Amino acid sequence: MPDIRAVDSLDAPDVSIVMPCLNEALSLPHCLANAREALALLASRLGLTGEIVIADNGSTDGSQLIARAGGARVVDAPRRGYGAALIAGFEGASGRYLVMGDCDGSYDFREAVDLVALLRDGAGLAMGSRFKGGIAPGAMPWKNRHIGNPVLTGILNLFFRSGVSDAHCGLRALTKDCFHRLGLSGSGMEFASEMIIKAALKGEKIAEAPVKLSRDIRDRPPHLRPWRDGWRHLRYLLMLSPAWAFAAPAALAASVSLFIFAMSLSAWASGHWEESFFGNYWAILAGSLLGLAHTAGLLGAATHLYSVRAGYRPALRADGFLARWISLESMLIAGGLVFLAGAGLLSGVLAWWSGHNFSGIRNVLPAVLGSTLMVIGAQNAMGGFLLAIGAGHEADFLKPAQPEARPAEPMREAA
Repeated sequence: MPDIRAVDSLDAPDVSIVMPCLNEALSLPHCLANAREALALLASRLGLTGEIVIADNGSTDGSQLIARAGGARVVDAPRRGYGAALIAGFEGASGRYLVMGDCDGSYDFREAVDLVALLRDGAGLAMGSRFKGGIAPGAMPWKNRHIGNPVLTGILNLFFRSGVSDAHCGLRALTKDCFHRLGLSGSGMEFASEMIIKAALKGEKIAEAPVKLSRDIRDRPPHLRPWRDGWRHLRYLLMLSPAWAFAAPAALAASVSLFIFAMSLSAWASGHWEESFFGNYWAILAGSLLGLAHTAGLLGAATHLYSVRAGYRPALRADGFLARWISLESMLIAGGLVFLAGAGLLSGVLAWWSGHNFSGIRNVLPAVLGSTLMVIGAQNAMGGFLLAIGAGHEADFLKPAQPEARPAEPMREAA
């Protein structure tokens, strides 16, 4: 039997192997034995001590007793969910290196030794890659292997430039300091994506090593639900990427709108409005798209500022430049001027209409432009308040938050 003195040591262990558990009585003995072998390898190869932590998510099949009998320490995780269990396990772990892996027999914890070695070499997060290490026949459904995982990993790398090849591998390791810096909160399967996203955003060094995926040894279906959990991952990617959730759609809508307006104005100025392809209906569409683009831009700015203040996204270089010009007051002034311009244009339309005996107007372009400008102006003013409130009720919302001043120490009288 492998040497597990590290588990019983009175000294704080170097490595904590953390497994989330919910009614895993069948597979848990195998995983505990495998984890003990991993501890022995950690001691012989890296000179590190370790412990096994079972983060129990409310098991009713006696998994807790099996875990304790197998030399593990059980941490209660009352909040349900994969991510919630791992967070509870990490918080209760004593090691400075944290290894996470499922207790369904699909991962070999001995391969985590290479991940811990990457942490010792300076990585904050060490990812296993099943696509580099190998996937046993039947270990991963085809839709996960060929559609879900590659697509979600590709989107994650596109959005956040993490550079990983397998964003959903369940065998990974991170330092305890990195765990605290990331401030992880996801309770479900999206926890796996959250860890990589926040590590990439915070500039943590991410390393990768090949691991193998074996068939699940349990006699019941896994807790994973591919379509539901795939959507949870995708929505989380979008929630943490204001550039793709808001800025990209805003840029697309604005580009299409401005192109239509340009073509419509050109046809109107040349006297060929009646024959132009871009007529009244296109003008209405352009106005709607421009209003939508402005709204999406404001939402993108608000979520960017929030994520910067929350500490998991660095400020952009442009933020410092724009801080000299953009504030609540400047947005109110700009919004007011745009609103007045739109109102002036609509007043001109009204004057023309009344001067022509209130007859029907064939060209709605001036009315659409005026209405759009009024809407954008009002949105800009209200958006300024939104940004200021989201920035902690600061009118200069782009300026970095100032650190709180420490109270001065009382002067000591001379002896």
